[in-house]
Amino acid sequence: MDRIARALERAKENRQFKPAQMPVSSPQATSDAFAAALQVDIPEDFLRKMKIIGGFPNDPHADSYRLLRTRVTQRMQQQGWVTLGITSPRPRAGKTLTSINLAITIAMDPKYSVLLIDADLKNPSVHRVFGISAEKGIADYLTTDTELEGLLVSPGIERFAILPCVSRIDGSSELLGGLKMQALINSFKQRKGSLIVLFDLPPVLISDDVVTLSSKLDAMLIVVEDGATKTQDLRRSVELMEHAQILGTVLNKAREKEADTYGYY
Repeated sequence: MDRIARALERAKENRQFKPAQMPVSSPQATSDAFAAALQVDIPEDFLRKMKIIGGFPNDPHADSYRLLRTRVTQRMQQQGWVTLGITSPRPRAGKTLTSINLAITIAMDPKYSVLLIDADLKNPSVHRVFGISAEKGIADYLTTDTELEGLLVSPGIERFAILPCVSRIDGSSELLGGLKMQALINSFKQRKGSLIVLFDLPPVLISDDVVTLSSKLDAMLIVVEDGATKTQDLRRSVELMEHAQILGTVLNKAREKEADTYGYY
C-alpha cells in the first residue's frame, strides 16, 4: 500500500481543484438534465472508424457487446444495481472503448437509458473518441455550482448521454472521493429502474482513484487484454478493490474469432 499512500500525498500537494461540499441535484433534476443533453450528430463513418460499433445492429463485431449487455443488465436487474465502474489493471487494455460500446449497446434496448461518465480524470478520452469538443465537464460539476444539464452531451444516440472530462485533473482522488460525488452516485441509485450509469475509470494499478471510488459504486467490471494482461496484475487489482462488488471480467482483443469475450469470477 506504500504506492497508494505516496500517490495520495502527491495528489494533496498538486491538486488544482477542491471538492465542492454542496448538496447534489435531486433525482428529478438529474432526469431533467439527461433530457436536456446537448445533441451532437456524429457521422456514421467516423463512428465505425473509431470502432464505436455498439449502435450498429447488423455489425457482426457488435455481437460480443450484445452478449455482454445481456449478462451485465441481467445481473444488475437481479441486484437492483444502477452504477457500474469499468476499469483495467493497466493502460491500453481497451477499457474506454469497452465502456463506450457497452453503454451504447445498453441504450439500444428501449428499456434503458444510459449515462456514461468519464471518470478517468488523469487521462480523459471519451469525448475525444467521439470527436466531441467539450468546454466543461465533470470537474466543473464537482467544484462549482454548474448543473448537470449544462454539461451532458448526447452523440446522436437515443437514450444515451455522456458526462465528459475535458482535461487532466490533479487531485483526482479527492474529487472522486468527495461528498458531492458521493451525493451524485446516491442520487443515481435512487432511480432504480430504467437508468444505468457507467463510469469509465482509470486503470487500477496506476493511481488510487479506482480504490477511492469502486466501493461507492454498485459493481465493477475489469477489462483484460488477451495475451497482455498479467495474472499477477489482475490478482493485485482485485485485491486493491477488496471492498467492491466485482461483476466479472471482459476479455478484450481476443485472438480467437469465436472466443467468449466475457467471464465471471
